[in-house]
Amino acid sequence: MTPDDRALVDRFLDMMAAEAGSSRHTLMAYRNDLERAAESLPTLGGASADDLSLLGAAWAELSPATVARRSASLRRFYGFLLDDGLRKDDPSAALPRPRFERPLPRILDADDVTRMFEAAEERAASGEPAAVRNLALLELLYGSGLRATELVSLPRGAVRPGQPFLMVRGKGSKDRLVPISSRAEGVVARWLELVAGGSLWLFPSGKSHLSRVRLFQIVRVMAADAGIAPDRVSPHVLRHAFATHLLSGGADLRVLQSLLGHADIATTQIYTHVDSARLVELVNSRHPLATRSR
Repeated sequence: MTPDDRALVDRFLDMMAAEAGSSRHTLMAYRNDLERAAESLPTLGGASADDLSLLGAAWAELSPATVARRSASLRRFYGFLLDDGLRKDDPSAALPRPRFERPLPRILDADDVTRMFEAAEERAASGEPAAVRNLALLELLYGSGLRATELVSLPRGAVRPGQPFLMVRGKGSKDRLVPISSRAEGVVARWLELVAGGSLWLFPSGKSHLSRVRLFQIVRVMAADAGIAPDRVSPHVLRHAFATHLLSGGADLRVLQSLLGHADIATTQIYTHVDSARLVELVNSRHPLATRSR
């Protein structure tokens, strides 16, 4: 990447941080996508539509998801250059637009989740700190549908006695309220009695908080303890289970969107595909034609 291109990328990322409130991880992802794209272009900032049209061939070995993400990063970048008067045109219409099907989320059924809770509760009954912490993690993952990053970065005072909601800072630094059950509140209270008083985090680890990688490992161990294949379970799978089981229980899709912190309801709508049996039952029992005699 040329010095001029690097200066444009830095300026773009400054805008994303200041105006869009992008997180450090998001900014790093944008920088990586733009740097990789620059490797296949004569110049990044001055690339023509013809230059961008050749990226499809250059990226032929990449997955559709990676191509889509890089194209989206470039579209945002060129839109910024146009808006700031750094270019007179936007060549991004020539970028590749791969088509791919969004995979259905992996889910656990209610029996699997029950087994995980039973195993975690049995271990926590010993009072061993790590076991109590793990049960609190499970309660918040499945009971509130938190993302892994949202969970591990909760401050020490996030869960307050008698307060049925907690404030979570999600993607794009957007705050939202999520419910917390009385069960989760009770387990977190037990865990707080075991946390060092000077800790800033609800789930401390060393000088900071528990990492996402460590959370992933803990969840897999809890799955194995319950007799469930560890590769079937992750923090995100438990979030999917929260959403799917709420939908099965009759939750409104817009409410679910709010609870999950999805910016676009299209992201939430994927959960309507994983509960087809309930949808068929609704049509057979609720549709006006269901009551007509043959």
